[in-house]
Amino acid sequence: MSNHIAPRESETSLAELRGDCARMAPHWVVPTKIAPAPVAPSLIHGVTVPPASARLIDAMSDYGD
Repeated sequence: MSNHIAPRESETSLAELRGDCARMAPHWVVPTKIAPAPVAPSLIHGVTVPPASARLIDAMSDYGD
């Protein structure tokens, strides 16, 4: 077991912190991104939208207000 005592935050410089991060970066694993498969509209059911909400969305411009 190491007898190394970590310095308090105020004793660590920005350069030391950046060096620590650079040494740790190769150990971080980036998960692969899995894109969800598209769902056919015919499989989407059970969603209801109140008429007032549908009118509100219908009245908005295509690019937002």
